[in-house]
Amino acid sequence: MTRAPDTASFADLYEENFDRIYAYVAKRLRDRAAAQDVTSDVFHHALANLQNYEPRGIPFAAWLFRIAANKVYDHRQKQYQEQKLPPPNLVDQQADYEEAEQTARLFAAVRRLPADQRRVIEMRFVDQKSIRVTAEELRRSEGAVKQLQLRAIEALRASLGEVSHG
Repeated sequence: MTRAPDTASFADLYEENFDRIYAYVAKRLRDRAAAQDVTSDVFHHALANLQNYEPRGIPFAAWLFRIAANKVYDHRQKQYQEQKLPPPNLVDQQADYEEAEQTARLFAAVRRLPADQRRVIEMRFVDQKSIRVTAEELRRSEGAVKQLQLRAIEALRASLGEVSHG
């Protein structure tokens, strides 16, 4: 019989599951700061309620996804109440595990890039900055930024085993 994790092993479980939970939350909220806050809430809740987790043949990640779905729903409810937004739809309790796994692999691959390539990817695709603004902030030419971006994307494709779509 599989035992429930204990607080000593929680750090490992956090490391194993952070990217996929963050990807799941970020896709549903589409707001980086809110996604970071909600992901943090998921792991705080999981740690505080670790004694309630019963394996029963279900992966620990599935339990985290359920907590994440509830936290996303709670966040949307709060937004609705505070900002008079349209009421949230019920969150799909069946997590899109495959997509979250793919996104987690992408996050890990980006972290393995050389620092200059990683910074360009973050600025261009996370912060959505233009080539010009990225070049100015990094004190590089636009051509250098384009080259770093190209090399980074090629490295990510190779790391993830993808074929070029262009």
